[in-house]
Amino acid sequence: MTEMVLPNDTNTLNNLMGGKLMHWMDIVAAICAQRHCNNIVVTASVDNISFKNPIALGNVVTLNAQITRAFTTSMEIFLEVYAEDIPANSKLLTHRAFFTFVAVDKSGRPVKVPEVTPVGKEEEERYQGALRRRQLRLVLAKRMDPQDATELKSLFDLEKSENG
Repeated sequence: MTEMVLPNDTNTLNNLMGGKLMHWMDIVAAICAQRHCNNIVVTASVDNISFKNPIALGNVVTLNAQITRAFTTSMEIFLEVYAEDIPANSKLLTHRAFFTFVAVDKSGRPVKVPEVTPVGKEEEERYQGALRRRQLRLVLAKRMDPQDATELKSLFDLEKSENG
């Protein structure tokens, strides 16, 4: 998705407002999730939007979304945001985030989603990390007991064995 930062999108420093960017990110991630499952989707969570660099008035913003992994009814989407100053011929990575969506039917009940098959090293790394991120989200939301977060526990057990 591509947008241009206009005056009504900016804060008093003439940079894109964070809320406007989050709105755009939610839209592009939802489109990605819908394309994967061919269903209605709803936002379930947003993880760690990292605000690396501001986006200035007049910049062209490109938002890229890619599904990293599908679970039973949910999907994790990875986003990267780039700001481009066309007259200066410069393009900069400004933000990254993970969004989670749940596919639902017309009554709002969760429905199953197709699996994802990663292609290449980078997709495989994100695919593998998605389970750890999912368990962390569930533990923080108190929807999973930390003792049941096997992927998270294995991370800490690995660190103990390397340091111990």
